[in-house]
Amino acid sequence: MSFGIILAVAAIAFVAGAVNGIAGFGFAVVGTMALALVFDPATAVVFMIAPLVAVNLSLVGELGAAELQSCGRRFGPLILAATAGTLVGMALLGRLPEAPLRVALGVVSLSFVATSQRLVTVPGIERARDGCFVETPLAMTGVGAVSGILFGATNVGVQLVAYVRSCNLSHGLFVGVLALIFLGINFIRIGAAAILGLYPDLTVVAASAAAVVPAVAGVAVGKRLRHRFTERTRRTAVLGLLTIVGLRLLADGVGAV
Repeated sequence: MSFGIILAVAAIAFVAGAVNGIAGFGFAVVGTMALALVFDPATAVVFMIAPLVAVNLSLVGELGAAELQSCGRRFGPLILAATAGTLVGMALLGRLPEAPLRVALGVVSLSFVATSQRLVTVPGIERARDGCFVETPLAMTGVGAVSGILFGATNVGVQLVAYVRSCNLSHGLFVGVLALIFLGINFIRIGAAAILGLYPDLTVVAASAAAVVPAVAGVAVGKRLRHRFTERTRRTAVLGLLTIVGLRLLADGVGAV
């Protein structure tokens, strides 16, 4: 791994961490999509797992002990279903060719933007949210399973983010609950990635562990800056970045097919 790539990876981890610290989400999707421009997509996905654990560990501290217990019970079905779905998604990851996976990541990135932006109404989105995003064990199981499969294969947990956002939580509690959900899932993913042979070599494992430092530093900076930005500004910055990266992934993937 060249010095230039090491610098690029550290910068990506820091920026993705800052985005997550400011917006409360976005580390996995921003980091993975950007890294997919440096590594092959499958490596980019597993590379981000260790930094994801560290980032969510730093954010889950925003929940008190009582809130941890309450949220664990409240979102238990969602967490369990998402964990199972994630393992299925990771099993699929090792079987997908690079070019189509790059295209898929681009599509997922742009889909995240399309469903998260508020300038243009996307037909069917509100109906789907009203029908699926209800706080019942059945809805949590369905959303968790589907979201888990997508998250396991791409590191994109857009449905989980959207579901938790629909539960009318304060911003601080929203950030903490997301961190709680992704923390448990990603601890399991590290072992699953090793068992499934998804880490190409020990160099990638070591680099992934080292990327924890700039990622956590980025989160710390982002948390300090969080209250200086309105929700609209935070959303615009994240979606703008994802649009650029998504279009680049699509162009690279289509060109390689």
